[in-house]
Amino acid sequence: MSDIAILKEMIKETATVPLEDDGYGKNKVVLREPPPANYYVTINGMPDDDEVIIINADKFKSPDTIFQGNRGECKRADFVIVADTGKKKVILCIEMKGGKGGSQTDIIEQLKGAQCFVAYCREIGQSFWEQQNFLKDYECRFVSIKNITRKNKTRIDPIHNFPSNIKLLKKSGSSFQFNDLAQGQR
Repeated sequence: MSDIAILKEMIKETATVPLEDDGYGKNKVVLREPPPANYYVTINGMPDDDEVIIINADKFKSPDTIFQGNRGECKRADFVIVADTGKKKVILCIEMKGGKGGSQTDIIEQLKGAQCFVAYCREIGQSFWEQQNFLKDYECRFVSIKNITRKNKTRIDPIHNFPSNIKLLKKSGSSFQFNDLAQGQR
């Protein structure tokens, strides 16, 4: 059983985001922040359904009933995309911010929280599915998408190999290519 198939067994469907057809026979996903934020980002060129799972990490309840939260350990990013295309194994942790919202420190804490969520899923797969190599050999990429407005002007902060490694790019629009987000540092 593939890692993606195991994740689809493990994660409730209500905590996932489905792929959509882009009208040209390719896959896309629309990542939405619910009201009151009420903005979205589209990622085109997504892998096939059996090669990817898109997890709405905000559905994972905050562990603040156990942890103090003084160091940001109760935070998590908005979405986690896990893909295995046969050519590339990648985990994208994505935090979206409307306007200028969120300090760099806050965004890094949220991305670290998503990294911890993935580590938790890895341990669940190894322990309960008895797959010792579950989610091993995946490249992690950390992406912050900021300045999302209804006019679709955005700025992308690709944070690639570590949550604290930030590089700023400017781009107009709220539509991105999966392969651009999954690439490593340039």
